[in-house]
Amino acid sequence: MVVRKELEARERRLLSSEAMLSSESRGRLVREKECGLRMAFQRDRDRIIHSKAFRRLKHKTQVFLTPSGDHYRTRLTHTLEVSQIARTIARALSLNEDLTEAIALGHDLGHTPFGHAGEAVLNKIVPGGFRHPEQSLRVVDEIEKLNLTAEVRDGIVKHTKRGGPIVPKKRSLMALTLEGQIVRIADSIAYLNHDLDDALRAKVITRRKVLAEVGDSLKLLGTSHSQRIGRMVLDVVDTTLQSGKQHISASKDMLESAMRLRGFLDREVYNGAAVHDDFIKASKVIRELYEYYTTSPEAFAREAGKNLLDAEPYRLVCDFISGMTDRYAFKAYEQIFLPQPWMIV
Repeated sequence: MVVRKELEARERRLLSSEAMLSSESRGRLVREKECGLRMAFQRDRDRIIHSKAFRRLKHKTQVFLTPSGDHYRTRLTHTLEVSQIARTIARALSLNEDLTEAIALGHDLGHTPFGHAGEAVLNKIVPGGFRHPEQSLRVVDEIEKLNLTAEVRDGIVKHTKRGGPIVPKKRSLMALTLEGQIVRIADSIAYLNHDLDDALRAKVITRRKVLAEVGDSLKLLGTSHSQRIGRMVLDVVDTTLQSGKQHISASKDMLESAMRLRGFLDREVYNGAAVHDDFIKASKVIRELYEYYTTSPEAFAREAGKNLLDAEPYRLVCDFISGMTDRYAFKAYEQIFLPQPWMIV
């Protein structure tokens, strides 16, 4: 216990008074003995990294379905970029890096195969709807039973802003900790920049079109990938310091420019013809798998190892499908709905 106590004392000495200290965590869902070496949020980070859901992120879509190129982002590389950006901000503000990193690494554990296309179709067909932040919380609480701290769980469920403001005005939409608020804004910084980068690499959009439609925004945000991330991170740090670290924010100009860039990506990439056509096909895969498993208890039990009679069928099927990787979903669909070649020897 001596090592952990020394680390906790170091936190109290070095971190800002606004930081969430490991020793002051509100605790876990199930009380357990503290580790002798690691602080509470360190343990959460380690549990997330060693989880099966985290490993599956490497084969889940970020924007482009099953890309053949080696340099396109996946849900895992997106998560790592969010973590790096969030930790940089946390360190600059003397906040808790361990807590920030744990939230960042766990924020997308509940994401579906095929990115937001998978999320959109499950949201339509599952009773009560589907949102990946709540599913991420369900993954760590119910499916993998990681027994994380309250602060990490809160940050995970409040990280998203899909379709909403990057920095919400409603306090209820913001994480309780500054570290959780950092992950929300770092998520936007990461995906706005790497999705633009990937779309240019895939030739879904051209640099000429980008400059024509959001050139004014890029003058503020930056003309290169690294410059944009650097400027946005610096803006977040400066704006937050000017506010006395009451909450994590960014300047009005920076947020407006980022929202214009997001609008451009929505039109030309996420809902553009080149990506949209594949998303329609992916949605069909998810929908038909859901219908098949909910009406075929024996097949579901054989494939998922769970009995639909044990709980609400839609919830177990939703857990199973949302946990699939892209390639697993394709394989399952092929085996169920497509004729298999005969092996004649």
